[in-house]
Amino acid sequence: MLSDATRQEINTLIAKYPVPRSALIPSLHLAQAEKGYISTDVVREIAEIFELTPNEVFEVVSFYTMLFKAPVGKYVVQVCTNISCLLCNSEGIMDHLKKRLGIKPGETTPDSKFTLLEVECLASCGTAPVVQINDEYHENLTPEKLDQIMDGLK
Repeated sequence: MLSDATRQEINTLIAKYPVPRSALIPSLHLAQAEKGYISTDVVREIAEIFELTPNEVFEVVSFYTMLFKAPVGKYVVQVCTNISCLLCNSEGIMDHLKKRLGIKPGETTPDSKFTLLEVECLASCGTAPVVQINDEYHENLTPEKLDQIMDGLK
């Protein structure tokens, strides 16, 4: 169950839009901020609030890579694999991260510190290769530069 504070924030968001469904994505972000991910129970609760079917809410959750359907680590490491990043060695960056973390894309380290994801595009083609860690972009990466960034995470 979402907290009363989160439900109130969602209702405040809904009131800002002429079409309530326009507040769905920001409301899902609020729910994820509280719960850590969007569980089936959260999907049902959001559907109830918005007077939608759970499937209509799940369609949105499953479309966006920034909405998580399962628990994730403290740091979500997303590696862009679109053409610009691919041409600038995003495969090497991904291989480096797989070795360093000991996990494959879609997995979380046993200590729940890192989740590694492969994403289609981070929209930073001019600074490829790019990795997003939580909400922060890291651009023009090399394995060495990435190690410095990762070593700085607590």
